[in-house]
Amino acid sequence: MSTAPRIDVDVAAFWHDPYPTLARLRREAPIAFVPQLGSTLLCSRDDIYVCEKQIEVFSSHQPEGLMNRLMGHNMMRKDGDAHLAERKAIFPAVSPKTVKTHWTTQFQSHADRILDALVPAGACDFVREFALPFSAECLKSITGLTNMRFQDMNAWSQGMIDGIANYVGDPDVDARCRAATSGIDAAIDEMVPLLRRQPDQSLLGVMLACEMPMESIRANIKLAISGGQNEPRDAIAGTVWALITHPDQLRLLMAREIPWMQAFEEYTRWISPIGMSPRRVAKPWTVRNVDFEPEERVFLMFGSANRDEKHFSRPDEFDVRRDTSKSIAFGAGPHFCAGAWASRAMVADVALPAIFTRLERLRLIADEPARMGGWAFRGLLNLPVTWDRPA
Repeated sequence: MSTAPRIDVDVAAFWHDPYPTLARLRREAPIAFVPQLGSTLLCSRDDIYVCEKQIEVFSSHQPEGLMNRLMGHNMMRKDGDAHLAERKAIFPAVSPKTVKTHWTTQFQSHADRILDALVPAGACDFVREFALPFSAECLKSITGLTNMRFQDMNAWSQGMIDGIANYVGDPDVDARCRAATSGIDAAIDEMVPLLRRQPDQSLLGVMLACEMPMESIRANIKLAISGGQNEPRDAIAGTVWALITHPDQLRLLMAREIPWMQAFEEYTRWISPIGMSPRRVAKPWTVRNVDFEPEERVFLMFGSANRDEKHFSRPDEFDVRRDTSKSIAFGAGPHFCAGAWASRAMVADVALPAIFTRLERLRLIADEPARMGGWAFRGLLNLPVTWDRPA
């Protein structure tokens, strides 16, 4: 175990709102062992920025980690040449060029279809009725699993992210995760013959075309679903919530004085949808007088890094005018999120402008408060809104 100071946390309170605890850790113990999580947390943006790139020390390869055990050995849990080979294989499906020329048109089609059905209603839970199905329909297209229902895409993604964050070992959570991975395997099996006959630009299509081993294909599709559903879903709903509760900032966006992309980047700094990434210590190492031993587990706390007072003034405030260049919402090292360009296009290029154009005077329903939860993965649990119906 590391020599970091031991700091106890209230797990329930941490799930409800991790930011007060993370701020205290940055002040008092930016590297701290938290027994309730069984890990040493790195909370300083500078420490994380450096350590994430030291893959020979802070390794993503975690043979006994929850992700490997539950989802298979994907590229996120590989380092060096093994990671780069699989990253290179999927790049044609998620490159900036492919996103711009191929996927963005499909994203727009999904958004328009869902909004067409929503507009006459005049009210909804925005998480459930737009953010969830939109993210899932886009992810169905990108993964190539167009045979899935969007409800299954969301449920199975949630089952997996709950499973890989199940550090307290809840057997019900583990069972739901295993059911989710079985469902995804069945969907893959159904699509493989079709995509072998008619290859396309989806993740499944390009991995089959380059003859990646099937166990790696399965693991990487599950990886894409585990992060590719909840992050855009939570960023869409969260950014909408942030803007309608900061109407002065929304007016800047509507007047085109600030681009939608900046609102997305600021939200993912302020409320990091993916707030943590685990690492395994591969060899003895010292960071700022804290000694680490091989095989112990470290959490890189992105959610803390993105509110580090050394880099962001008024870090607990949402402000679309902020310089977000120091944000590491998508990571900082060789494991920088491969889906970042697709996520940015889904949220900033398509969803946000469509939402605020089509849903006139979008606003909260006052007597139904929005709720948020999570620390490893964080997002709104609901978002009751209303808007003016067309005349």
